[in-house]
Amino acid sequence: MKVVKNRKMAYTLIIGCGRLGSSLANELSDRNSDVLIIDRDKDAFRKLAPSYGGLTLTGDATDFNILSIAHIKKVTTIIATTDSDNTNIMLAQIAKTIFNINRVIIRLFDPDRLCVYNDMGIETISPLLLSIKEIETRIDIDKETINEKASGFDR
Repeated sequence: MKVVKNRKMAYTLIIGCGRLGSSLANELSDRNSDVLIIDRDKDAFRKLAPSYGGLTLTGDATDFNILSIAHIKKVTTIIATTDSDNTNIMLAQIAKTIFNINRVIIRLFDPDRLCVYNDMGIETISPLLLSIKEIETRIDIDKETINEKASGFDR
C-alpha cells in the first residue's frame, strides 16, 4: 500500500475505508483529485480499486500523530465516513476547531444530530434521510403518472 510522503499540494482526506469511504476515494481518484484515505484496519484498503491513485494511511484518525503524518494542515476537505457517529463527530470537531479545516463533511446515521452540527458549519449526510427523500420523490413521480393517466379517462 502507498504511504504518505511529503505532501505539497492541497488534498481531500477521507476517514474510513468502508463501502462509502472506498467508493468516494475511488471516484475522486478517477477524477484525478489528490486523495488520502485513513483507516484503522490495513485490510480495509482492499476495497480500493486497482486503479486507485491516492494514498493510504493505517491508523486512528483521532490520533494527532496520525493527523500530523497525514499533513492535515494541507487538507482542503475532510470527509468522515466511519461506521460510528461519535467518531465522525469527534473528527469533525477536531478538524474544525483545532486545525481550522474549512470544509468538513460527515456521515451521521442518527438524523436527530444533524441540525446541531450543521449549525457548527459541519456538513452532514444522513443515509436515512436521503433514502426517505428519494422514496418520497419516486412516490410523487408515481402519483403524477397515475394522475396523468387518470385524467385521460375524464373525457
